[in-house]
Amino acid sequence: MISCCSPGGDPARTPVTVPAPAYRIGLADTVETPLSPARRRDPAETAESMVTVPGGTFLMGGEDPDGWAADGEGPIREVTLRPFLIDATCVTNAEFAVFAEATGYRTEAERFGWSYVFHRLADRRHAVGGHVPGAPWWLAVVGATWRSPEGPDSTVASRQDHPVVHVSWNDAAAYAAWAGKRLPTEAEWEMAARGGLAQARYPWGNELTPDGEHRCNIWQGRFPHADTAEDGYAGTAPADAFAPNGYGLHNTSGNVWEWCADRWSNDWHATESPRTRIDPQGPATGTARVVRGGSYLCHDSYCNRYRVAARTGNTPDSSTGHTGFRCAATPR
Repeated sequence: MISCCSPGGDPARTPVTVPAPAYRIGLADTVETPLSPARRRDPAETAESMVTVPGGTFLMGGEDPDGWAADGEGPIREVTLRPFLIDATCVTNAEFAVFAEATGYRTEAERFGWSYVFHRLADRRHAVGGHVPGAPWWLAVVGATWRSPEGPDSTVASRQDHPVVHVSWNDAAAYAAWAGKRLPTEAEWEMAARGGLAQARYPWGNELTPDGEHRCNIWQGRFPHADTAEDGYAGTAPADAFAPNGYGLHNTSGNVWEWCADRWSNDWHATESPRTRIDPQGPATGTARVVRGGSYLCHDSYCNRYRVAARTGNTPDSSTGHTGFRCAATPR
């Protein structure tokens, strides 16, 4: 399940040999063991950045002829959700920095000592060699972290309003717990991303560039060698770079992939069980987690997973330069 913009299949850990980290963080450290009250953030401090999605019943999934059947985009089914809150944008570098400073948290990329960077953005002086099978454009770069996205000599000083990247699912869950929030379920993410439109391909409708206007940050040009950046960006864009959808969410197509709470399956949701139709939480078992939305590397010649129904998964300790997250919450 490796592709230009899909991180699937754990590309961030297995293809190369690097020195083992002194400590490998696990699910129990970030999810099952909550942060102490003194280290939690007051939820009231973050509520202003969230929007309310009214809940109700919507048509989830897709059967697009340009879709990826193996990813389990279909069948189209009615799903009912309770109202929920969700961040208007992905968590930014500035927001993640507040979390890291308040808690002393170190991401998995920081603990492992490296992460994957797209070849045209990577600082090759620090590449450790090796490629993701089927996706040679990914380079493992020593020192690539959320603070230094392209390698140790890079910085996010001028990208404080861009989505934080090189964060694993475990890192995202730890941030959400500190913020008094949680990761959105896949169903919540899709309902919110659709912005109230029924079965549209994109958050704004069915045309990718209506009247020639770019509405998201994806690849233009010849992938993976030349991005003309006609949408204004090569690499990440600010978290609110494009107009919001009908619910007020920015950039749910392109820019960065977004972690969801659910474990990955390409067929669990295809059953007729009520559990997959009313506030679904995803399968109870599984090693990977869902990511949604596509990224700045998606291109229709190779991977068009910037469609709202598109989905894929990755292992929870994986991190790349095109994956971030937004948080959700249940109204009090």
